[in-house]
Amino acid sequence: MKETKPGRQAGRKAFLDVLKGRESARRPIWMMRQAGRYLPEYRDVRKQAGSFLALCGDPKLASEVTLQPLRRFDLDAAIIFADILLLPKALGQKLEFQEGEGPVLEPVSDSSSVAALSSSGAMAELEPVFDALDRVSGELPPHVTLIGFCGAPWTVATYMIAGHGTIDQRPAREAAYRGEPWFEKLIDLLVETSVEYLIRQVGAGAEVLQVFDTWAGVLSDTLYDRWCIAPTRDIVRQVKASCPGVPIIGFPRGSGLRYQKFVSQTGVDAVSLDWSVPLDWARQELQPMVPVQGNLDPIVLAAGGPALASETQRILDGLSSGRHIFNLGHGILPDTPISHVEGLIAQIRDLESAASSARSKTG
Repeated sequence: MKETKPGRQAGRKAFLDVLKGRESARRPIWMMRQAGRYLPEYRDVRKQAGSFLALCGDPKLASEVTLQPLRRFDLDAAIIFADILLLPKALGQKLEFQEGEGPVLEPVSDSSSVAALSSSGAMAELEPVFDALDRVSGELPPHVTLIGFCGAPWTVATYMIAGHGTIDQRPAREAAYRGEPWFEKLIDLLVETSVEYLIRQVGAGAEVLQVFDTWAGVLSDTLYDRWCIAPTRDIVRQVKASCPGVPIIGFPRGSGLRYQKFVSQTGVDAVSLDWSVPLDWARQELQPMVPVQGNLDPIVLAAGGPALASETQRILDGLSSGRHIFNLGHGILPDTPISHVEGLIAQIRDLESAASSARSKTG
């Protein structure tokens, strides 16, 4: 693992404090997709790059857009700008991002197409991500934590098999139900390469890792343990063996009551919640186990007004008794007004300031 550059770890980091069970000076805030199309400066860089994939492949530009939200907002973490589908591309699958269509891949749906994938040159193909992490880690404010990430094998496989996103990821689910041998080989390959990918990200400067299982919620109970929990558990175990001090956050979106089983059986250090999770249940069942992250509905952030203020307060009140990282239940929507993000953060920081003043007066 690469040595930490001087100054990288200077100062206390609220995000790391919460994840590691230490007393935190404030409630950490960051937002999924905080670097993205809602920011005009991002759109300028995206135009300069020429395409989304070109932006991901340019370490200088990728590091720039990673840092952009930190210049506007008082955030506690930066997540490296990349995409979960860079991994299948590195394995040899053809990938394009089409305007208005999203990702388009050449489907992997049988033994021969899985056999055509290769991990031998994958990390070399992903070198721009490692380079961007290295650049960002040297430029972060001392209180900000750098997050690396990957997609969970199940979620990545759903795109690889269908060739695009679908409303229910039926092609992958059918392959799983049929017990296709090539499907299991694909998941095993994704586990293996995801482990190496995350370890390399830590070596490049990532201080925390997040595993995004965006499509975990479509799995039945029959499939959930085998294709959501087991691969994530394998990744966590192997990454921790090489990087024992690096916290790992799991995000099995849409898991409902299965969040509890996910936490207890995967070994993650924290869990990110979607907006459907009841706060009372999260406080009683999850926070005693691990820190929770979330779970504001991205649509209420886009809507703003009294609803945003009310929902923000509800989350702060509901999860204040345990370890909590304020975030969204998924990514920021492209049409979200910047003023709404500013207002959200100001509301949280103002409440913290008022609480701190009250404690000092009574103390």
